[in-house]
Amino acid sequence: MSRCRWLCIPSLALLLSGCASPMYSWGHYEDLVYVTYAAPGKAAPELQITKLEEDFQKARSKNKPVPPGFHSHLGYLYYQVGKLDQAKVEFETEKAQFPESKVFMDRLLASLTTK
Repeated sequence: MSRCRWLCIPSLALLLSGCASPMYSWGHYEDLVYVTYAAPGKAAPELQITKLEEDFQKARSKNKPVPPGFHSHLGYLYYQVGKLDQAKVEFETEKAQFPESKVFMDRLLASLTTK
């Protein structure tokens, strides 16, 4: 019985530690989305773009994906500062990485072409 305990406890610890590692590299994304809607104007779009671009580079260096909505939020920020070409790239990236967002991203992309 004690032999089983010595094998099961480390195995359980290893299993649980694997569950604790996040699937996505979140960076500042959650905080920036919260600030965008809870306190509009508190974080300028330019500042958010800089932070998200840095987070994206860190995620790429660690070979970790960014979460759903990351590229669409970045695209929205680019739209706010008038960089429509970069907004389009971000919306296309979101659509490619998360196909469930296709309908919404297509609507946003269509609105960009009418501007």
